[in-house]
Amino acid sequence: MSGRDYPTKLLLALFLCVASFIASVAARDREAKALSIWRASFNDESKATLSSWKNGTDPCRQFWKGISCDKSMSVTNISLSDLDLQGTLSSLNFSAFPNLLYFDIHQNQFHGFIPHEIGKLSEILMLNLSSNQIRGPIPPEIWNLTTLNHLDLSTCNLTGQIPREIGNLRNLSLLWLQENSGLYGPIPQEIGMLSNLVELRLNIMSLSGRIPSSVRNLTMLRILDLHKNNLEGPIPTELWQLSSLMSLQLNENRLSGPISPSIGNLSNLYEIEFSDNRFSGPIPQSIGNLIGLITFIIDGNNLAGPIPSTIGNLTKLKILVLNSNSLSGQLPQEMSNMTNWYNLQLSDNHFHGHLPHQICQSGWLKRFTARNNQFSGPIPTSLKNCPSLERLVLNDNQLVDNITEAFGVYPRLNFLNISGNHLYGHLSPSWGKCKNLTQLSIQNNNLSGDMPPDLGEATMLGLLELSSNHLYGQIPKELEKLTMLSKLSLGDNNFSGKVPSNIRSLSQLQTLELAANNFKGSITREIGELKSLKFLNLSKNKFDKSIPLEFGELQDLEQLDLSDNSLIGTIPSSVGRLPKLQVLNLAHNNLTGTIPSGFNESMSALSTIDISYNQLEGPIPNKPPFRNFGVLRNNKGLCGNVTGLSPCSALQRNGRGHKSKKLLLIIFPLAILVLVLAGASFFFSRVVRKAKHKDGEAPTEEVYFVWSLGREILYEDIIEATKEFDERYLIGKGSQGSVYRAELPTGDVVAVKKLHSMPSGEISNQKAFTSEIQALTEIKHRNIVKLYGFHSNSQFSFLVYEFLEGGSLDNILKNQRQATEFDWNKRVSVVKGVANALFYMHHGCSIPIVHRDISSKNVLLSSNYEEAHIIDFGTAKFLNHNSNNMTTFAGTFGYAAPEIAFIMKANEKCDVYSFGVLSLEIIMGKHPAELIISLAESSTNKYLLEDVLDQRLSPLTKPILDDVILVSKIAFSCLNEAPQSRPTMEQVSTEFARTPKSYSEDQFHTIRIGQLMRD
Repeated sequence: MSGRDYPTKLLLALFLCVASFIASVAARDREAKALSIWRASFNDESKATLSSWKNGTDPCRQFWKGISCDKSMSVTNISLSDLDLQGTLSSLNFSAFPNLLYFDIHQNQFHGFIPHEIGKLSEILMLNLSSNQIRGPIPPEIWNLTTLNHLDLSTCNLTGQIPREIGNLRNLSLLWLQENSGLYGPIPQEIGMLSNLVELRLNIMSLSGRIPSSVRNLTMLRILDLHKNNLEGPIPTELWQLSSLMSLQLNENRLSGPISPSIGNLSNLYEIEFSDNRFSGPIPQSIGNLIGLITFIIDGNNLAGPIPSTIGNLTKLKILVLNSNSLSGQLPQEMSNMTNWYNLQLSDNHFHGHLPHQICQSGWLKRFTARNNQFSGPIPTSLKNCPSLERLVLNDNQLVDNITEAFGVYPRLNFLNISGNHLYGHLSPSWGKCKNLTQLSIQNNNLSGDMPPDLGEATMLGLLELSSNHLYGQIPKELEKLTMLSKLSLGDNNFSGKVPSNIRSLSQLQTLELAANNFKGSITREIGELKSLKFLNLSKNKFDKSIPLEFGELQDLEQLDLSDNSLIGTIPSSVGRLPKLQVLNLAHNNLTGTIPSGFNESMSALSTIDISYNQLEGPIPNKPPFRNFGVLRNNKGLCGNVTGLSPCSALQRNGRGHKSKKLLLIIFPLAILVLVLAGASFFFSRVVRKAKHKDGEAPTEEVYFVWSLGREILYEDIIEATKEFDERYLIGKGSQGSVYRAELPTGDVVAVKKLHSMPSGEISNQKAFTSEIQALTEIKHRNIVKLYGFHSNSQFSFLVYEFLEGGSLDNILKNQRQATEFDWNKRVSVVKGVANALFYMHHGCSIPIVHRDISSKNVLLSSNYEEAHIIDFGTAKFLNHNSNNMTTFAGTFGYAAPEIAFIMKANEKCDVYSFGVLSLEIIMGKHPAELIISLAESSTNKYLLEDVLDQRLSPLTKPILDDVILVSKIAFSCLNEAPQSRPTMEQVSTEFARTPKSYSEDQFHTIRIGQLMRD
């Protein structure tokens, strides 16, 4: 190099260095500006969190929270996870970060779409947008980020399908898309091109189709999680070649077929979850090859046969869940050598023989359930002193053991159910030392002795069930300490003496069951202080005094059974004013006097009653429950319009001083009834004559009749209130007419249904108009809308009803806010209300009435959403059992019984089917069409009940949990394709009136629809 060239080259090098520096500074300026603009779009709290991002400073030289740079002072890492940031990604200029390697914003509140510009991160290695509120499709540009080895878009609101272009990401080792229910469709075969994958999580999505055979190429895969999708078919044989797999989760899909013996090839597996599918056949012997297995969960399938003896090889196994299959035989002897149990569940199979002896040898066991099998012999010794145990469920087996000293102290135990066995001996005082115990169920055994006072020390108890044993003595006063108790069941024992007065301390008690004991004397009045009580059964004892007046304070009481005692005196009038009482049994006592008037006036919920075998007299209430002679028989002098009773006469009225008042009470309703019938008769004759006229010859007389509102409603009032049926007052529209809200001059608000009319002025559906009036003059029930009147002239024909603020059930379920306010208690109440109304229509009317259009649009709710009212009786039909009741199709598609389409015959079972559909709609929050179709086409074992319930509401807890399960069970029984196999509405109402079967919250999580349908 010549001397002359040296300065030139030095100058060039200096120029390049300066240019590079200037470019670097400009790049850093672009990065800082892009980050500052992004921060500016956040809310104030988020800006404060990122206060270190100050304008005019360098993110690489000064500390900016979550920002890291490389040696060249370029941003390579943006990590802002779990900071509760709120904003969008659209305001971030991704092109300003050519060297970005890591972008992590998981666990924040970012919303909006993923921008297409994200594809400009050409060097990105890790992209984590999980646990945000990001929505919409995954932009296709993401599939071009070929440098990615970690992609996490889980727990967002993404939609669309996984495209074939996913195969471009061949450097991926981790792919997490789980918990995006809007991602659907098949898993593309191109997934097999990701040969470097170590973790693949596609769970809790809406994927369908089969697991692609191309998974054979994922030879490095350690974790495969596809649970809670709609995948179907058998597990592909290629999957058994993935010898690196450590965790395989396929639960909650529709996978079927046998479990291949090739599962034994996956020798590195430590976790298998196959529950709630349709797998069949045996558990393969090769399962014994998986010597590293810790968790094996395969409940809720159709597996059969014994547990293979090779399971004894799995010495590390801690969790084995085999519930709800058809497995059988004795447990292999080898299971006694397995000492690391943490959770062992064998319930609802066909196992027999003895339980494993060393089940709690290591002291790790927390949960052991083996209910509903045929296990026999004693309870294993190791279980009797297992301090680690939290849950023990052995009910409904054939276990035989003396439990007097069988159980020690369990400091962690919270749930024990050993009911339905052949256990004997005394109750151990040690149960009182189990301080965390919330449920103790030892009913239906052969226990004897008294109840130890020490039991009062288990102060967390919420449920105590000791019924159907041979216990005796008195209830210890120490039970007053169990202030958390919601259910106390001591029936069918030999307890004696009196119920202690300090029972008033059990303020949370909802069920008190003391039937079939030897209690005597007066009934403890303090029971009336248990304000939460819903179910009270004191039947089959020796109580011989009067019914306490204080029982009238039990305003939430739904069932009261005092039958088979020696009670005397009258039925207290306060009992006749219990608003929620559904079942009352006072049979086989010595009660005298008349039935209180409140039974006619206040007891609208009452559906079942038995007052037989007493000394009662006087008129019976005009209520459906009293229309069966069997529940009235063997009394002194009851009278009324029921076959088997004498009709009431004036001579049967007692006391001259009250004669005029009683005459008024009887004559006034009769006068109203005569007016109703006369008006209705007049109307019917008019509309029939009018229908016979030829076109243009219709008479001009108005047909008008009003009752029940306490004053005359003027035609002009309706016209003025609706401004001649202006659209402003329209609140609903149907096939027969439009419904308007009308506020009358008196302040009364009514609903007015104006029938559609034809150009000639005729009502478009004269038959519907007539049917509705005829039905609603016959029916009077709190769960059926009240008809105040009707009017028909050449211009308008309308009906006037009570107005219900809540609106239609159909609209409430579609509205997010209203559906949330419509909570579980209210939904159960509405189902029961509809059931009571249909029971009355089918069994309580002189001529049964079938509605034929029970649907959510024909149920209105009160303002608090707690009371249901059936409307729209235009399709109702009176059943004449001497005719064939043939009809045309009526109803709403999706609710109508399947047989109505081809037999065209109206009967009560059509309403029963519609009621089943409606009940499911109420607890699911949407019409159950897809569920009904899928139940008809596939196995019902697939569906967990909790998964189909309305997810907008809070999770179910006790005690409403039991009621919702009962509603579900009854609903499915109503959907039987064979009409004769459906229950009657009388049976439905009776079932609702009983104490529902009790389920624990853990049991609820395992209930499948198939189980309910079989029950």
